[in-house]
Amino acid sequence: MTDPASLLKELDESLSRGSNESRLRALWHATDVLISGQYSEQDIWTFGEVIERLARGIEVAARAEVARRLAHTGNAPIDCINRLARDASIDVAGPILRHSARLDVATLISIARSESQPHLLAISRRETIPEPVTDVLVVTGGREVVTSLAGNAGARFSDFGFLRMVERSEHDSFLVETLGRRVDIPRHVFQQLIAKASDEVRRKLERERPEASVEVQQMVSDVTGELHSIFGPASRSYFEARKTVSALHRRGGLDEKKIFHYAQSHAFAEATIGLSLLCALPPNVIERGLIDPTGETPMIFARALDFCWETAMALLFLGAPKHKISAGSLGALETKFSRLTAETAKSVVQLYRSRKTNAAESRRDVAAAAAQPHFPSRTSTTFGGDIGKL
Repeated sequence: MTDPASLLKELDESLSRGSNESRLRALWHATDVLISGQYSEQDIWTFGEVIERLARGIEVAARAEVARRLAHTGNAPIDCINRLARDASIDVAGPILRHSARLDVATLISIARSESQPHLLAISRRETIPEPVTDVLVVTGGREVVTSLAGNAGARFSDFGFLRMVERSEHDSFLVETLGRRVDIPRHVFQQLIAKASDEVRRKLERERPEASVEVQQMVSDVTGELHSIFGPASRSYFEARKTVSALHRRGGLDEKKIFHYAQSHAFAEATIGLSLLCALPPNVIERGLIDPTGETPMIFARALDFCWETAMALLFLGAPKHKISAGSLGALETKFSRLTAETAKSVVQLYRSRKTNAAESRRDVAAAAAQPHFPSRTSTTFGGDIGKL
């Protein structure tokens, strides 16, 4: 190609003398030549500069046509694509966000955090969406966006993403139903989903997923009502996390530094299993503690293990809604943490252990009573699912 600098200079001079009609004709010609040819990245960059100059000041309809033409080509200039993807008009940004393979993960994440809901909806309809992008969309997206994500077979979800989707499905039977149809939904997520579902949705899922009917019936007949841990026994990711963290613990490498790293990385499974091993508490107790809306329980775990404020703060952010805490709330929590003694925290953790022991004994009592129906019980025994509730 001609030297880019001289080409762009000539183009600027021509644009200063040309009409809008000639500008548009040149724009369509440059776009078509780019799409139909094979070029180096340097050549593609030059095309991008040409298209950018030609497209300055044109109307939305013309920008939308440029976006439509560039959305499906592997030759699209990256800078040009990034600008079009952030265009205020969804008619312009939409085709790029939905179809362009030239948008990288970092750009998609940035747009998912900062742009409008129509922009997020377009991203949710991409042919494939990696976990780092869905992790953001499940937090920033509105109902239409998360429903679109749930129905997109090409969207991939992390444990964090699935957990947030289950939380978002509260009082939303359509989202429950859409999530329940996903073939990649882990068993532990499906269990929580069924626990939230109405009878009608459960029946629909049984019809549409007959292989899951046993799971549905088991959840319906769960008389204890105990909260299922997000890391169920059939979850591959749980097994992998447990294997890794347990091995680290056996080698003596599971310490405050690792817990801090897990929390900062939003590795909920690893952080939960790590705290479970260090505190000698079941994972579901740790899980409920991490998402405690008051923020007090994560601080109890941290203080009982003699962790510093920075680690306690990382755990607070890990379990906080959208991983956000206001400055005022964080300051108040820091003050509480400074006043919490290790002795008090350890006594609370010991109380949690004793409650779990009592719950296990209650289960044995109930089982024994059920096995001997001909012997009247001298005392009534009640067993609820909130034993161990934090």
